[in-house]
Amino acid sequence: MHPTLRITIVCAVAIGVAHLLDPWAFAELAREGVYDNDRDRLFRIVGYYPTWIAMAIAYWLHTRDRRHALVLGFVPGLGGLAAEVLKLLFRRERPGPNDGEYVFRAFTDQPWSTKGLGLPSSHALVAFTGAFVLCRLFPRAWPIWLLLATGNAVTRVQAEAHFLSDVTVAAVAGFAVAMLSWQKWGRKGPEGET
Repeated sequence: MHPTLRITIVCAVAIGVAHLLDPWAFAELAREGVYDNDRDRLFRIVGYYPTWIAMAIAYWLHTRDRRHALVLGFVPGLGGLAAEVLKLLFRRERPGPNDGEYVFRAFTDQPWSTKGLGLPSSHALVAFTGAFVLCRLFPRAWPIWLLLATGNAVTRVQAEAHFLSDVTVAAVAGFAVAMLSWQKWGRKGPEGET
């Protein structure tokens, strides 16, 4: 089986399973005051785009590798933009205000506003896109990068800001944005990986 087909199947299954688990996750994972502690605030900040700008500047100051610094600073923003476009297409509202029910906004209702829309999670998409870029730059540290992005996704579900499927779609889209961007702008990394 071709690797691209294998990845596509795994991603489709993950999204399908996440949709099936949405009611359970909404009922069982919610946690009041999720961002009242430093750990969870750390996870949230991984999905904040200016964090990636700061990381890109630090990377450039340390390595003087302008190309990879630009990729690290630009691609998570591209992920955030992709999230906003996908929200306008999918139009599924956030779970909290709708007691965990799927509610879709009509295309005629605020057609250009993503306020209140949750599919996919912008924070999680930024976090996963950045994490996958870091996986390319520093492949031996991949568990740390994916732990940070996954922590971001989990806290978004715990805060009832997103369904489990919102963050799963964000992870899949983040992988796609990062890998396509790396193919376009990446080159051999500092540890000899591409």
